[in-house]
Parts: sequence; structure tokens; C-alpha cells
Amino acid sequence: MSVYIIGTCDTKYEELLFVKEIIEKSDIKGKLVDVSTKPHQNKADISNFEIETYSPQKEKIININDRGKAIALMSEALENFIIKQQDLSGVIGLGGSGGTSLISKGMRALPIGIPKILVSTVASGNISHYIGASDIFMLYSVTDIAGINRISSIVLSNAAKAMIGMIEKRYDIKIENQKIAIGLTMFGVTTPCVNTVRKRLENNYDCLVFHATGSGGQSMEKLVESGMIGGVIDITTTEICDLFMGGVMSATEDRLGAIIRTKIPYVGSVGAMDMVNFGPINTVPEKYKNRNLYIHNPQVTLMRTTASENAEMGKWIANKLNQCEGYVRFLLPLKGVSMLDMEGYPFYDPEADKALFESIERTLIQTDRRKLIKLGLHINDAEFANALVEHFLEIME
Repeated sequence: MSVYIIGTCDTKYEELLFVKEIIEKSDIKGKLVDVSTKPHQNKADISNFEIETYSPQKEKIININDRGKAIALMSEALENFIIKQQDLSGVIGLGGSGGTSLISKGMRALPIGIPKILVSTVASGNISHYIGASDIFMLYSVTDIAGINRISSIVLSNAAKAMIGMIEKRYDIKIENQKIAIGLTMFGVTTPCVNTVRKRLENNYDCLVFHATGSGGQSMEKLVESGMIGGVIDITTTEICDLFMGGVMSATEDRLGAIIRTKIPYVGSVGAMDMVNFGPINTVPEKYKNRNLYIHNPQVTLMRTTASENAEMGKWIANKLNQCEGYVRFLLPLKGVSMLDMEGYPFYDPEADKALFESIERTLIQTDRRKLIKLGLHINDAEFANALVEHFLEIME
């Protein structure tokens, strides 16, 4: 097995060799992977010309005058290359802003659990777009990655030794002795439902609860794609609201994509689809200023979804579910979708909910494997949680 040490050998060669030497002193094989977009004379175990052959467009990358385009193409080539390597036990990358963008794309494509360390000059800022739903460990380089000095030698040595430790002391789950892991999605306003489901299942399943904050939904689906989750109870699909209305907690257009691709057993619902998430009240877009807004806390403002928005989102959900070839059960709580969606509470709007329910029912193509279940219950009623569990157990069998 090998640690892949990735960077641009035309500009970071000395630093990459420094990391490789430390790793190989621990009797772990290191492979230097060059992702430079310019030709040079420095030798790597895997050259940039070899990485170039993995470009999905089969385009020539090296020596393109457009640096931005070259980085984008090389990052795609690296992603295609790295997922095909059978001897990969860990990845460590060094980069400035361009290199960080390039290398992180390949790292994000790897399964959760494979050690990933990225030493970067931009790691002290907002790094969410580099990490995504992955388990990348980013380390701020402090100085620029430009030579071995009293600071860079310490930071790079720490990164290399962290990788050694991750590999030598790797925690291996003994799958044969473990309960099947399942994913559940939760918001504060659907917590009673999720807790009831979790308590009923946790004796027989390893229940992984994901906060539906955008990254939460992406993380759950990343684990589904990695084969680390055996079933999903997707109670809280609120991230779809943020996708449609430009909220701050979207899980991207690929929400439910992993369910489609893996055919995993799936039980879903419409938890918290009465709300879109924004930041402080002064950050709400001007076009929404006159909407039904609720200050959840000083940092979070919620906006009630309308009937027309719900109808559009219901159609989107059903069309996604229509692509699922695995077992699907989708449950509708006809008396409300969140704590705020009850009579006397700020987001109580039966007509808006009805538009959501009817749109899903109208669009969903039901089969023996794909079924819609309507229940005259609130999402946080114990009976609704029990129904989720019963349908889940049915399709898991």
C-alpha cells in the first residue's frame, strides 16, 4: 500500500520530496504524483503527462495558456486517476489556492475513512467548498509553500507524521460484528420524530443522525455512496427548500442522487419542508422581506414556503423518487411537517402543505417497490414515527 503525495512538481518539488522522505522513513511507500500544468524537468513517480491521460475530455492540459481552464481540467483528470488506484492507503497534498482547488476535488472523490491531508495556504479561511461532505483534514501552511525553512519544515513534518499515524494506527471497524449502519436526517423541528425512530431501531441498527444543514445531507449521501450505510430514513428533506429558494442550507441538486445510484432501501418524508433557512434577519434577500419570516435565533431566520413553491418542490421530489430502482416508501404527515407547522404556530398553513402533498402524489409513479403512504398525523406524532419504522423494517427484510 502507498501514500500518494500530490502537488505541482514545477513549483512545490522540494516540499513534496521533503514529505515523501519522512513518510518513507516509516517504511510506508510514498508515490509522488505531479499535477503541474506546465512541463518541467523534475521527476515524479507519476508524471503530469500520465495524469493528463485521465482527462475525461481527452484534452491536452499541459501548456494550455488559460491557467484556470488548465487547473479545472487537471483536477478532473486527477479525480479520474485517483479513484482507480488499488494500492492507495492515504493521500497528502500541498497547495496554494490553485493547487488546493485542484487536489481537493480528487480527495473528495475518495471514500470516507481513507486518510486525506491537505496542507494549504488558504486553510485559515472558509474551507467548506474544498472539503464538501468529505473527511479531508486541512492544515494551514502558515508561510507560503515556497522552500524548506524553520516554519515550513515543522508544518510539513507534522502533516507527514499525522499521515503515518493515521495509517499505522488506523481504526478498522469489524463489520461482521457490527450492526448495519443506517442514516437518519433531523432538524430541531423534527427531533421528536427522529428520536422516536432512533430509539426503536438502535438495538438492532447503528443509527447515524445527520443534521439537515446542507452539509449534513451531503455527508449522509457520501456515506451511502461509499457503501458505509445500509439503509436510509430521510425524515427531514428541508434542504430541498434551500436549494429552490436560495437558502443557506442547500445540499445541492444532487440531493437523493446517491439513493438513486446505489438503490439503497429508502424511507422518506417531508420534514421541515415548510421552511427556508437564511442567516440573520438583515441577510434575507430583498424579494423575501414581506414573506412570513420567523427569527429562530439571532443567526438563523426561517421563511415559510408557499403553496406554489411546495407544488414545484413536490414535483421535484417525486421525479427523483421515480428514478429509484431500490425499495422506496415515502410517508406524508397530513397534519403538519414541523414543530412550527401546527395550529397556533407561525408556519401553520394547511393549504401550502396540501399543495406539497398533492404534487408528490400526482407525480410519483407507484410500483410494488415504490409506494406513497398518506397518514392523518403530524410528523412529530409517535404514531407517525412508528409507521416510518414499520415500513423501514419491511423493506430492509
